[in-house]
Formats: sequence, C-alpha cells, structure tokens
Amino acid sequence: MAGLSGSPDASASRAEGFPYRAAHLSLSGWGRFAVEAGPAYRPETWRAVEAAVRSAPEPTLALRGLGRSYGDSALNGAGAVVLTERLDRILAFDPEGRTLTCEAGTSLARLLAFLLPRGFFLPVVPGTRFVTVGGALAADVHGKNHHVDGTIGRHVEELTLLLSSGETLRCSPRENAEAFDATIGGMGLTGVILSARLALLPVETPWVRVVKRRGRCLEEVLARLEEEESLSRYSVAWIDGLARGRALGRGVLMRGDHVLAAELPRGKAVRGSLPEKPGPNVPFEAPSALLSPLTISAFDALYYAAGRDSTGLSGPASFFFPLDALGSWNRLYGRRGFVQYQALLPRETAAEGCRRILEEISRERAASFLAVLKTTGPEGRGVLSFPKPGVTLGLDVPNVGERLRPLARRLDEILLALGGRLYLAKDALTDAATLASMYPRLPEFLAVKRRLDPNGRFSSSQARRLGLAEGR
Repeated sequence: MAGLSGSPDASASRAEGFPYRAAHLSLSGWGRFAVEAGPAYRPETWRAVEAAVRSAPEPTLALRGLGRSYGDSALNGAGAVVLTERLDRILAFDPEGRTLTCEAGTSLARLLAFLLPRGFFLPVVPGTRFVTVGGALAADVHGKNHHVDGTIGRHVEELTLLLSSGETLRCSPRENAEAFDATIGGMGLTGVILSARLALLPVETPWVRVVKRRGRCLEEVLARLEEEESLSRYSVAWIDGLARGRALGRGVLMRGDHVLAAELPRGKAVRGSLPEKPGPNVPFEAPSALLSPLTISAFDALYYAAGRDSTGLSGPASFFFPLDALGSWNRLYGRRGFVQYQALLPRETAAEGCRRILEEISRERAASFLAVLKTTGPEGRGVLSFPKPGVTLGLDVPNVGERLRPLARRLDEILLALGGRLYLAKDALTDAATLASMYPRLPEFLAVKRRLDPNGRFSSSQARRLGLAEGR
C-alpha cells in the first residue's frame, strides 16, 4: 500500500511493523465547504487495507471513495483518511443469476460501462455515477425509483466487512445481519467494506422514455408527483428554488421507464454504454457573480419555459446523471463552496415543510440552480438509512457566509417540527441533538458500532460532530 507518492517507505513509518508512508493531503467534501488537511493512505490490496486498519499510527481512520459526499463524512482532521478508489476490480459476473460482485472501490460509472452493453443496469443509482460501491452502500443511496425499488441496500446480496480487529465478516440479510444493517447507511463507521455482491436489473436497451409535465406551483408539482409515481419506475421533479408568491415551487415533473427493444424507433441502437469519465472540467473557480440570485433566477425561468409537456427518448446519462456532463461542476460555486440541504418530510406535512423551506431559501436569496423533489417509499433495512415514506427535497445552498449557519438551523427547526430528517451523505452543518431527534434508531446503531469497533478506530469529522463515534 503506497501513499500518494507511489511506494512503501519504511523510513517514514511512525509505527513498528507498518512500513507505509502517508501522504499529507488537503481534502474537502464535494461542496468544498469543509476543508481539512492530514495524512492519507491509498491501499491497492485487501492486505494493505488490513495493515492500515491494524497498524497505521493515527488514532482513527475515515474511509473515502471518490469524494462525492457533500460535507465532512469523508474527512478526518483528528486522524487519517484511507482512500479506496484503487480497490476497483470486478470480481464476478453472473448474467443468469443477475448478479455482479466487485471490490468496494469500484465506481458506479465503471459498472455501468460494463453492464449496459450486456443488457443490465444497476437497480438503484444516485444523481451521479462517480461514486464508489462502498460509498453508495455506506450512504445507502436512493434514486428516482425509491418509491418502486427502495435504496441500494435492498439489492445487496452479500458484502465483506473488515473490522478494526482485522477480522473479516461475511454479511448479508441472513448472515451477520446485525452488522449488515448497521453497515448499510452507516457512513463507513462499522468497518471497511471490501466487496459486495449486487443484484442487477435486466434492460433491453439503454434508452429511457421520459414524460415531462409542468406544475405552476409547489402544490401542483406535489400533486402530480403523487398522481404519476405509479405510472413509471422513475420519477423526479425539478423546481424553481427562487420563485416567489403564487409561483413558489413551480417546476417540471419528469418520469421515465427503460425502453424495450421492440419499442425503439428505427435508427436507435439496441445496445449502448456510458463513459467512465465525466465531461469537460470546469477549469477555474467561478466568480461569485456567476451564480448570483439574478443569474439563477434567469436559469430557472428558462428551464421552466423549456419544460413544457412532452414525451420523448433520453439517453441514460442525461436522464440519470445530468450533472455528470460537466466535470468539477462544484467549482461553479466559487472558493467559498456550498452545502446541499436534503430534507425528507412525511407526505402529510410535505407541502407545508417544502413551502417553508423554499420561503427561507428565497428570503435569504440563497440561490440554488439544483432543487429537486422526489417521492420515497418504505424505509430500508439500514439502521441509519435516510429514506422513509414521504417526499425528499434537495437544495444546493451557496456559502452565504455568516448567514449560512443560522439559515441551516432554521431549516432544521422546520424539519424537527414536521417529523422530517436530513440525509447524512449531504449534511455539513447540523448538530448531534438534532440528528438524534431525527433518527430514533441511533442508539441501536451506536450499540452495534461499539461491538464491531470497540476501540473507536473508524471515525470522521462528521461522526464526531454528530455523536456517531465515541472517544477519539
């Protein structure tokens, strides 16, 4: 296991029997709001991961895939970070059994590039394919099809978990189920996921039939989401985060389904793939004026105008991963960065909660060009899994300086009053008491973590902030 310099270095070790050199890196979450510097290791084999877990001299380790969690869940200012993206082998593919086994550092982009030409898709994908399998399981990601297919954890047949003791556990809903349930959605705090076997979704073509419907206000968008979610496997709504008055929450509903081969128009390829790399990078830090309330309002108005009712075919990249078309798009928010606030509200309070959240955002002129509504289905197995029946609203909120934390606190208070919760993979600002109120199974998670990781080896800056990791 080399550090980023590329080779083991016994002279650099600070612990007897651990001949690996750590690189000193400055890392951030995808929102670039929290930035922390410290030692980092990049293992290339399972044995090297075990060596780091057992013998690295730092008191705690945080696990990091491709750095797409928005806040500080993959940062560790009080210890070291283990970078997992080189553990990226596809280990087995069983088309008849509809499963694939891979190492946890494998990106969803690589899996989709492999699977789509062979007639399969992943059962659940988040809004970017540039996340690792381990990160997806640790956050128990959900997608546009949660109301139908649940979270990714529902489709994990088995995973291999490396504990802080060096022991390796095979975990599934039937074997070591308690560890499995704490690991799915457990933010990398129970151990290192080394590999996973995933159930796959067969698809005849890479194309998606997309139906678009506009809603003139929040209530109309929510009503259409509820009415039409049963009509398609996937549904999502973009909403105008800065509209006011009667137009507050206006948006465009998009629902989609995989297209059968017999339904393809002439000239459309039956087989296709997805590139493993994002589109061209944003080459520089954007000036603050680029994403000002004025420019975002103009973008929102144009997007809404272009979203008139229609039905058509879309490639998988533009439907599932529209932001992946631009690499390093987080630079658009400039040096100060941004946070994503993703809230989940029960259906009976969703209209009130979303309205109040949007009013707060609009009042602060905290411009967000990404504001997304989705409906969610049954709660998953993961003890700390985010989704449960309701509606989730995700908003990118620029760092507005000293106004940001008070704004986030007001949004938290709205959620607490209406029975909602925040998504840990997006959180950057909430506190331990708020989290405990939102996640009633937190004591259960902490009890399992103590059994699996009694010395608190696995931690992160977020875990310490939220009381998810005790001690160091």
